[in-house]
Amino acid sequence: MLEEILPPEVAAVEALSDVLDVVLFPEEEAAIGRAADKRRREFTTARACARTALARLGVPAAPIVPGLRGSPQWPPGVVGSMTHCAGYRASAVALAADVCTLGVDAEPDHALPKGVLDAIATAGERDGLRALASAAPEPSWDRLLFSAKESVYKAWFPLTRRWLGFEEAVITIDPADGTFTARLLVPGPVLDGRRLTGFNGRWLARRGLVLTAIALPRRSPLGQF
Repeated sequence: MLEEILPPEVAAVEALSDVLDVVLFPEEEAAIGRAADKRRREFTTARACARTALARLGVPAAPIVPGLRGSPQWPPGVVGSMTHCAGYRASAVALAADVCTLGVDAEPDHALPKGVLDAIATAGERDGLRALASAAPEPSWDRLLFSAKESVYKAWFPLTRRWLGFEEAVITIDPADGTFTARLLVPGPVLDGRRLTGFNGRWLARRGLVLTAIALPRRSPLGQF
């Protein structure tokens, strides 16, 4: 599913159940430490997906340990993103020569818990969600908005090493073609001689999940693929 909303230069691998026979690198084992079983399974399966995706790029398997704010540390010359939720784990990677940054996220396709939407969405975004829901009750548009904001942050952080609040990017969802746009309300980095002002992404709702993805190619219209 994830590969459907990513460009061909990105290798994406997903799992609908946990992979139990993966041997972690010592560095990964040290990072997961004494985590609970649920967290260990998420961590391990996401890295199994990452190893397969890296192999598709011709990149040898390497330790992928959490860095600043938990951001995965990829091998030199590689950009990537991971995600996991109940019943789903995935990883997407690309060569840094082709793609500036990646952000992917998966969420269960049901409404956000009470109070979360008010914490993550602007008034304009909430108006947009009401309009979407009035036209089509599915997918869970509030959860899709949350997922899109997660993908934005995952794409933003490797470029800037700075926090980006939910209120600092405004999302507009297009229900017709499975895309969304994110307009940054804070100054973005300069990439390939241009100031980054936002991201374009794609989304998919299937099998009880909502998936969002951003792939920012080099020397192309920002955020488009």
